Order: sequence, then structure tokens, then C-alpha cells
Amino acid sequence: MVAASGVKGEDRLNILIIAIVIIILGMIVENIRELHGFRTTVYKIASPKLMGLQEEKRIVFLSDLHNYSYGEENGRLFQAIISARPDLILIGGDMLVRKDGNSYEDTLRFLCRLPSICKVYYANGNHEQKLKERPEAYSQSYKDYQSRLCSAGIVFLENESVRIPWDGAGICITGLEIGLDGYRKFGRRPMEEEEIESRVGAADSSYQILLAHNPAYVEAYRKWGADLILSGHLHGGIVRIPGIGGVIAPDLTLFPKYSGDIYREEDATVVVSKGLGAHSVPIRLLNPAEMVVLVLNED
Repeated sequence: MVAASGVKGEDRLNILIIAIVIIILGMIVENIRELHGFRTTVYKIASPKLMGLQEEKRIVFLSDLHNYSYGEENGRLFQAIISARPDLILIGGDMLVRKDGNSYEDTLRFLCRLPSICKVYYANGNHEQKLKERPEAYSQSYKDYQSRLCSAGIVFLENESVRIPWDGAGICITGLEIGLDGYRKFGRRPMEEEEIESRVGAADSSYQILLAHNPAYVEAYRKWGADLILSGHLHGGIVRIPGIGGVIAPDLTLFPKYSGDIYREEDATVVVSKGLGAHSVPIRLLNPAEMVVLVLNED
């Protein structure tokens, strides 16, 4: 009887080991799959401020590509953008990787094609910001990167705004430049709406879109007067738990509030992209990369 019991115990252990191996292999396969594909996420957004639009307007929002390429010259991503039929393309930053040895040439070629589709506006993320604030630290040149994109017709919004006269509604797009001290892993400084106003001016009375890479300051963005806040940076929280959300933020915050989704905060809508790439931690689990499409219409 003792021997039989021992065999059963060994069988249970073997089954447990096999199950663990299968789970680990499944997670590895899923991670590889999610790192080599993306999905299109569509959010419908309505507001009384958009009354006057004669038809819905479509915005493609791109963020956190990190030099990833989906097919030759990012052909799959480019075709997905065309298929989305955008009236406008907004870029939320971190399209490159600020690290020596990481060329941004493929990313540049891809981005330079976008103005052939529609107007493109670009606000920096922390990777562009590092190249800009610390040019002596990297062989990559922010001035070169920006100059070539501007020559292709892309408009950078560095604490600047632009008004788009859409039918009888019109929108205002503002790009907020967040300094590197706003991305620290430890000791990230606070931000209030007064600081935002001192940088970019007062929010517009029309439908106000704010491109602000880090969603950690959503409350300040809302109080400043943003109707629609577009952020990224968190890569969806790396690993997502259904019903809970992302697990960890770049600043090592566990279960961040805004990891990747659409949120409603009083009178503001917040859209946080899960991003199109990865860099330091090349992991995605239950967290596919995404291209975001915003469909705007009157309330």
C-alpha cells in the first residue's frame, strides 16, 4: 500500500510539472505572437462641443512604436492606417528608442509617408525628450530626426496648439511637452493645471484635445480643460489581467489606474494607447499592441 501511494504521489508531481511547462510554453508563444502583431482598437467619442459636424471624423492615434516594424517598411501598419480612413493622424510620442545602436531610419521612412494620407501632428514622448534635452549623451540627433519629419510635412506640437476648422464645430489640438523629471521612476515631480496653462496657455473653448504622453497627470490635464486626453507610455501595463488591467508601469507602480483603455473622468475622456512596440522589457501578455482609431461625432 505504501509503494502504491508513492507512485501516485510521483504521478501527481509529474502531472504538475508537465502542466507548469505547458503553461510557461504557452505564455512564451503568446508573448512572441503579441510582439509581432497589432490590432486596431476603435473608440467612439461624442460631445456637445462637436455639434456642427456634418459627418463623423476619424483620427488615428499612434504611440510607442519604439522602432518596431510590421512588415517591410512597416507596410502592414501603413495599410491599416489607410484602411482606417483617417481625417487626421496624431502621434503621441516614443516612436523611436533613445539608445545608441538603435537606428531610427526605418521609423523615419515610415513616418515620412504618413502625410500622404492626411495631416499629421506629433507630440514628444520621453524617448524623444531625452534626445532633445541631452544631445551630448547620444549619437542620435533629435534635430535631425525632427527636421526630416518636418520636411515631410509632419507638424510638431511642443507646448503648442493648432485649431482644426471642422465644419461648424472645430477642434483644438495641444501638444504638452513633459520634462524628463516627469518620467522619473522614483521621485516623479507633481504637476498642476497652472503649470500646464503657463506652458501652453488656457484651454480652448472649442473641443480641446491634449496630447500628453504620460497619463500619470490625468487629473491636472482634466482640470486644465482638456475634453479628450491622449496618452501612452505604459505599454498597456506589460501584462494585463482581465477585469483588472495592466500590472506594472514604467515607474514601477503596480496596477496603474490608466494603463491602456478608454476612461471617463467627470467632463473629460481619457484614451491611453497600449502602444505599438516595446523596448527595455520586450514582454506583452494578454496585452496586444494596438493602433487606436477615434471616431468623433456630436452628442
